[in-house]
Amino acid sequence: MINLKIIIASTRPGRKGPLLADWIYEKASEHAEFSVEMIDLAKVNLPFFDEPHHPRLQQYTHQHTKDWSAKIASADAFILVTPEYNYGFPATIKNAIDFLYHEWRHKPIGFVSYGGIAGGTRCVQMLKLTLTALDMVPLTAAVNVPFFTQYIINEKFEGTEDHQKMAAGLLSELKRWAVSLSALR
Repeated sequence: MINLKIIIASTRPGRKGPLLADWIYEKASEHAEFSVEMIDLAKVNLPFFDEPHHPRLQQYTHQHTKDWSAKIASADAFILVTPEYNYGFPATIKNAIDFLYHEWRHKPIGFVSYGGIAGGTRCVQMLKLTLTALDMVPLTAAVNVPFFTQYIINEKFEGTEDHQKMAAGLLSELKRWAVSLSALR
């Protein structure tokens, strides 16, 4: 069983990330090989990075970091649901990433990104630089949703047939990479 964590990056009031996260959660849960858990950074509520020691040392002093470490360490793969803010990613996800090091290593990460005309692709490209420095494998297969608000109906994300195909490709690649990378962990 592949332990898949879906992380909601946006924490701002009025955000729509949870709606897209619910949609990809439902798609991932249809696959028997995944054990899926949602992680909402708004609920995790990490402070701005406050550990006195470098994350590589794993000498965590705060309980919130120990809890975050345990949650991320237990994962085999990730899907990050993220908006694009000003051509970049939300500070909340960078902060959450920076708290840890070893816990992220040798794990695949896929993306469900959303925004305006670019559908969050610029955000994802920027994140890939950070994630590869952690020895993660950012996948090419992704779900990118430009002008995402048009797909939100009655406070639910209604993915199109193309979104369904993108999700299927993403989940297939996550499975393949999670199995392959497990030997390195």
